[in-house]
Amino acid sequence: MPEGDTVWRVARQLHEALAGEELIRCELRVPRLATADLSGRTVREVVPRGKHLLLRVEGGLTLHSHLRMDGAWRIHTPGERWRGGPAHQIRAVLGTAHRTAVGYRLPVLELIRTADEARVVGHLGPDPLGPDWDPEEALRRLLTAPDRPLGEALLDQRNLAGIGNVYRCELCFVLGASPWLPVGQLPDP
Repeated sequence: MPEGDTVWRVARQLHEALAGEELIRCELRVPRLATADLSGRTVREVVPRGKHLLLRVEGGLTLHSHLRMDGAWRIHTPGERWRGGPAHQIRAVLGTAHRTAVGYRLPVLELIRTADEARVVGHLGPDPLGPDWDPEEALRRLLTAPDRPLGEALLDQRNLAGIGNVYRCELCFVLGASPWLPVGQLPDP
């Protein structure tokens, strides 16, 4: 599963390709969004939150996606052959005059009001790569269950948003701590 840093990179690429541009093509290839059309709307920004992508468009709407294990977004120029998988795996196509973003194998794709984003990301803990990173809050959240194994606590997105297995292992290694060590037994959190 892509970790937070990968999602931040994807968000930056999508933002650079689409922000400030009017969508001239919108295909959301999931049944519940089959009639949704964002064409004619300008993309305001694309922001990551942990492992979630929030593509905000004018009119107070957000296209929320999550890559889970093997979802991907690819950006193409007009006329360029799309790469990323077979056509039946495409879940989203967002095109401007200059770029087309194609979402492959997106297990989570939903259109929500921007004002309702907290419904999908409000439970997340501080994001180490986010502008709101608060190490004290992250530590406080980790220590709320002192008997919980460190490795398990690090993977809980309510404690720290965007941490996956790779960073869990790296953090335990840097700390010199077993992932099975209860959080409350860390020598100097």
